Amino acid sequence: MKLKLITLLLLVTVFTLQINAQENAQSILEKAYVKAKAENKNVFIKYSASWCGWCKKMDKQMKNESCKSFFDDNYVTVNLVVQESEKNKHLETPGAMEILTKQKGEKAGLPFWVILDDTGKLLEDSFDSKGQNLGCPATKEEVTEFIKILIITSTISNENLKTISEIFLAK
Repeated sequence: MKLKLITLLLLVTVFTLQINAQENAQSILEKAYVKAKAENKNVFIKYSASWCGWCKKMDKQMKNESCKSFFDDNYVTVNLVVQESEKNKHLETPGAMEILTKQKGEKAGLPFWVILDDTGKLLEDSFDSKGQNLGCPATKEEVTEFIKILIITSTISNENLKTISEIFLAK
């Protein structure tokens, strides 16, 4: 009986630790706001999922050595995982779907992104002028809209504009 009780307690403890080990979205954002305030940056939140090819493409583009310093210099970038398949639900960031819903992106498709100031105020989102999700900008029109948003929310040079345009338009 004692052995069963000890085993049960151990399992409950391990399960509880696993649940608490994955940081929740609100906590991640709070840390991002603090960092953004200290570094005089905005917060770029990208919602993605492991199955999303466009999400992976946008990650790769933003981390491209030609673009990375621009994004690092202007934004605290946060990736929140949402809308995973049933077998990968454990990859989701706890609480991220609720925040995505508040930002009206739950039906927009992925990737969906928003840019917030260091207090959490929405500055821009990935909806274009027609109300469609830009997601990972890939066409000339989408990249033009993306760049307009970057101009509004960052300090961007003409060189950065050209580089971002080239990287995001590359096939």
